[in-house]
Amino acid sequence: MFDNFYGLTGKPFQLTPDPAFYFRSVTHRKALSYLGYGLAQGEGFIVITGEVGAGKSTLVAHLMGTIDPERLTVGQIVTSKLDDEEIIHVVAQSFGLDIEGHDKASALGSIEGFLHEEARAGRRCLLVVDESQNLEIPALEELRMLSNFQLGNHPLLQTLLLGQPEFRATLQSSPDLEQLRQRVIAAHHLEPMEKGEIEPYIIHRLDKVGYNGNPSFDQRVFMELYEASGGIPRRVNQIANRLLLLGAVEERTRIDSAMLKAVLDEMAGEKAFPEAAPQPMPKVEPAPATPAPLNHEPRLDRTAVEAMLAERDQQIAELQQAIVELASGSQDEAAAALMPEIAALQEKVAHLEAKTFEQERSIRHTLTMLIEWIESEMDEAQAA
Repeated sequence: MFDNFYGLTGKPFQLTPDPAFYFRSVTHRKALSYLGYGLAQGEGFIVITGEVGAGKSTLVAHLMGTIDPERLTVGQIVTSKLDDEEIIHVVAQSFGLDIEGHDKASALGSIEGFLHEEARAGRRCLLVVDESQNLEIPALEELRMLSNFQLGNHPLLQTLLLGQPEFRATLQSSPDLEQLRQRVIAAHHLEPMEKGEIEPYIIHRLDKVGYNGNPSFDQRVFMELYEASGGIPRRVNQIANRLLLLGAVEERTRIDSAMLKAVLDEMAGEKAFPEAAPQPMPKVEPAPATPAPLNHEPRLDRTAVEAMLAERDQQIAELQQAIVELASGSQDEAAAALMPEIAALQEKVAHLEAKTFEQERSIRHTLTMLIEWIESEMDEAQAA
């Protein structure tokens, strides 16, 4: 309705992803850079996460529009709750493979054969998995196993994982995903748009459908729209859609704050939109072995770490001394009766020593990541 009233050629604020409306916000430019870097490597996993409506699907749709199908074959899936066997069949279907029955081995064989054929034809293969937070851990492990397919020394499949913030948390913290983390070569979390990007975003989308300045907007509307939406593109679209509809109904040629307030009150009453901007997502510290680029600087409490290590060393020393004293005692029946305690103490020492090794390895990994993060930040600063 409002598109006719304002002389527009289409719907500027549709909620479904459309690469024609792709807007190069700061966070989307960064994400596209990570995607470009990851695709250039031709292997492993690329991870893009973001809030619902942050623009992940639009970003990928824009990327797909730039890909040469003669050089890259893309399979795309949107996941629900899939287990390890189901994901294999869904991957096969995404590449157009017809698998008879539900035999996992046959599906794997067909996928590998297809990947070899594409490689011999000079094409790489990319699997795009949307809504990755729905995948179970065994299904994610199956995707990692698919990345093992090679032709000589060349990997045959690269995977792009898109997910909501909870997927990012799962990927960074789950001990069962250590091997997958080690294969993540690029990662980015899509942040909300900045305050100053709301007006360019609105005008950009309107320009795509023949905007000629009607309606005009009060400047306060853009700031208030940011506060109401939290800078999430889909939420901005929701509000802008209703705002233009109200403008058309009331035959307004200028959108003002009073109209925006009326729309927000109406949406709040319908529970169609949250009353306030979303709270910032809590920062999740990355797992030690994750090689992907970091969005937040990790912090170590050095005093706490040193205190833990000192306490551990003291426990080990006390246990070792107890073993020596028990072992050096007389070889009478009383000493023999203590042998089970000696064995238990030895086992405890071995456990603590193993724990010591893991702690030291984790610290080394974390320090390595800090160095890599600092170097990457310096490189970006120099490049800027």
